[in-house]
Amino acid sequence: MESQNLTGVSEFILLGVSEDPELQSLIFGLFLSMYLITVSGNLLILLAVSSDPHLHTPMYFFLSNLSLADIGFISTTVPKMLVNIQTQSKSITYVDCLTQMSFFFLFGFLDSLLLTVMAYDRLVAICYPLHYTVIMNPRLCGLVVLVSILFSILYSQVPISLLSQVTFCTDVEIPSFFCDLPQLFNLACSDTSTNIVLVYCICAIFGGVPVSGIIFSYMRIVSSILRVSSSEGKYKAFSTCGSHLSVVCLFYGTGFGVYLSSTVSSFAKKSVVASVLYTVVTPMLNPFIYSLRNRGIKNVLWRFLSITDKY
Repeated sequence: MESQNLTGVSEFILLGVSEDPELQSLIFGLFLSMYLITVSGNLLILLAVSSDPHLHTPMYFFLSNLSLADIGFISTTVPKMLVNIQTQSKSITYVDCLTQMSFFFLFGFLDSLLLTVMAYDRLVAICYPLHYTVIMNPRLCGLVVLVSILFSILYSQVPISLLSQVTFCTDVEIPSFFCDLPQLFNLACSDTSTNIVLVYCICAIFGGVPVSGIIFSYMRIVSSILRVSSSEGKYKAFSTCGSHLSVVCLFYGTGFGVYLSSTVSSFAKKSVVASVLYTVVTPMLNPFIYSLRNRGIKNVLWRFLSITDKY
């Protein structure tokens, strides 16, 4: 088959979640609902944190940034899919595909870094409670978020650099609803073994550091909690980590599912399901996890609801 350089590819074809025409209306309604719920839920968290002075703490500062990252994360994939369904088009231009991948890497890695920072925040709160306000001062918190954004921007250039020398055949159909690096490697006609090794090495380095940080933080947290004498004290200490730990397991569990399933072409359908869980369901569930398990957020949201009922 004749191959062509990436710069000669004008567009790719996104096959979406399902190619069944009868399911398109259902898929459109379902994903639009999940997108609106995700954006609304994360905006509510931002509103709650900004409106209540009691929530102006490092933990909620990082949670606000995580909400912004989740909004950006889901907005890189779902709106394009909704537009394609509405216009009955499956195409995405070469530039849009690379742009989508860059923002996908950016917000995905930013999510990972923020979860790591939040784990460290919990470590300081539990292991060094008397020094918490000194260690987690506003200047440090702002600097950490800024550095996380800069590293995420750097990481977002990975797909562009790795695809610069890849050639494709005439078949440019992506068996997903968004452009993803492993899927594009599967479509390549040229030898991508070196690129695949590079991408996994880069992901191992960039992804391994946050995961190691989270594991280290929770090892210290568990060790500190076990030294607490009363069972009530242990429960109270660990309950402050419950929401964060749930989000970490959901984020990394679905993320590993996406990239493990995408390496095997026979698991294309399973890869799409994993991608939906990772890119759509996880950002949607995060606000619910933090709202339902966090007394401060719940109190502010109930206050908003009571004010709304009066009017």
